[in-house]
Amino acid sequence: MLFGSATGMFALAAALTVMIGGAQAANEGKYPNWRGQWDTYSPRLGGQSIKFDPNKAFGPAQQAPLTPEYQKIHEESMADQAKGGQGNFLDHAKCIPGGMPSMMSTPTQEYIITPETTYISTGSDLRRIFTDGRPWPADLVPTYQGYAIGKWIDEDGDGVYDVLEVETRGPFKGPRAHDATGLPLHFDNESTFKERFHLDKNDSNLLHDEITVFDHALTRPWSVDKTYRRNPNPYPSFSRVSCMEGTNQVVIGKENYFLSADGLLMPAKKDQAPPDLKYFKQTQK
Repeated sequence: MLFGSATGMFALAAALTVMIGGAQAANEGKYPNWRGQWDTYSPRLGGQSIKFDPNKAFGPAQQAPLTPEYQKIHEESMADQAKGGQGNFLDHAKCIPGGMPSMMSTPTQEYIITPETTYISTGSDLRRIFTDGRPWPADLVPTYQGYAIGKWIDEDGDGVYDVLEVETRGPFKGPRAHDATGLPLHFDNESTFKERFHLDKNDSNLLHDEITVFDHALTRPWSVDKTYRRNPNPYPSFSRVSCMEGTNQVVIGKENYFLSADGLLMPAKKDQAPPDLKYFKQTQK
């Protein structure tokens, strides 16, 4: 997943900092307190931490209601990963944003509430949920995170909003996946997501994202409760590391290779053929 230019990210951070101060003053008493860093709740069940249902192990254990065609795509993806490849998660190795819904499984998140827009920063991706009552645009530009419109609800009538209901539509850029095993969404990129965000009734430091996926790769809508715990540190250290800084993956065509510590290209899979070097002058032996 890719931050974009460092200059652009710093400018965004500065603008949001100014916005937060003014918005929090205006929102006191009306909007819920979702400030701070939220850490993804993901029990240690083995394997990848980026998974759609945090209460189940990754991969097949997610029990995704995939159609036979997309079940096969997932099996092939995991088989390729078992050999050292990236399978259906290849774009992640190229530092392309994960988008919806995998971005909602990233380790840390921040929620920035203003009357018109709620922002969800996942470190490398940014969601904008418009809550100003706007209609759906007629012509949407494809994005990885989609276009989201939300509505605040005061369910108990105490004058403070309790729930944020959100619908997110495409067209999306893709391919995207539910989790790091490449558990697929349909390649038509016509997903729709419906969510209910709210604090836990018994623990104000636990945030729920009840999310349902509507996608043509599924035989039925798939719903899970994604949960996040507020970090008690009043000065959390939000990551400033971009994907490009930490990856050793090099994607050429549809194959991923590995960059060694000495800067040389290595195979990622056993007996992997080298990339086509036809544009390089070959040394005569």
